[in-house]
Amino acid sequence: MASVLDLKHVTVTRNGKNLIDKITWQVDEGERWVVLGPNGAGKTTLLSIAAARLHPTHGEVDILDEILGAVDVFELRPRIGLSSAPVAAQIPGNETALNVVITAAYGVSGRWNEEYDSFDDNQGLALLEDWGVAHLADRTFGSLSEGEKKRVLIARALMTDPEMLILDEPGAGMDIAGREDLVKRLTHLAQDPYAPATILVTHHLEEIPAGFTHALLLRDGQVVAAGSIESTLTQENVSATYGMDLDLTVHPGGRYSAFAR
Repeated sequence: MASVLDLKHVTVTRNGKNLIDKITWQVDEGERWVVLGPNGAGKTTLLSIAAARLHPTHGEVDILDEILGAVDVFELRPRIGLSSAPVAAQIPGNETALNVVITAAYGVSGRWNEEYDSFDDNQGLALLEDWGVAHLADRTFGSLSEGEKKRVLIARALMTDPEMLILDEPGAGMDIAGREDLVKRLTHLAQDPYAPATILVTHHLEEIPAGFTHALLLRDGQVVAAGSIESTLTQENVSATYGMDLDLTVHPGGRYSAFAR
């Protein structure tokens, strides 16, 4: 199985501090990874590397068979679907939700003089429908709730039929009902054999969708554990990741939760 992301001994240093330190990690086609860790663990830095938004200080990064640093990132980035807070911050508040989605086809954040056709509109509406926000197609992005924005951003991330999908805390800002609906939709995506390899970052084990196959646990910029989700999400590993004795529960249907002892 071919890899879509391959990091070898990757370090990112800023102001004399290693944000991530000698990380080796490989994501293959068809895999669905969840990345967990406390604040400051290096998750955001790692995602920036994976999304070709940041170059490492040391080490080698292979993304979709291209070496980061030896490829035009503006040609590479459209092959990567990304939903994150920095992406949201680049989108004009007066842009409609539908335009937020379809402008991904040109790799821009706001609609200007690009030409779109009915295929683009239909594709965008179908993706908004998939994520439960088609009724918001004509609403401005700035008027949406945080949870609604996250769903629109996921639809945008899928607009170009990416080869790798990266979702940074997609459940943040949602109430319980919204979170559970989103997790259900992410479960369907994870179980779709034609969906791209997926990397999801979350702070909460309850937000891990069923169908995710692998887990990467980070603390202080280093890997605590990585591998199949069954062998990696253990009580011992999760406790070590968060620096606290936790009771881990695996629920029927493949959902997780953890509480302090």
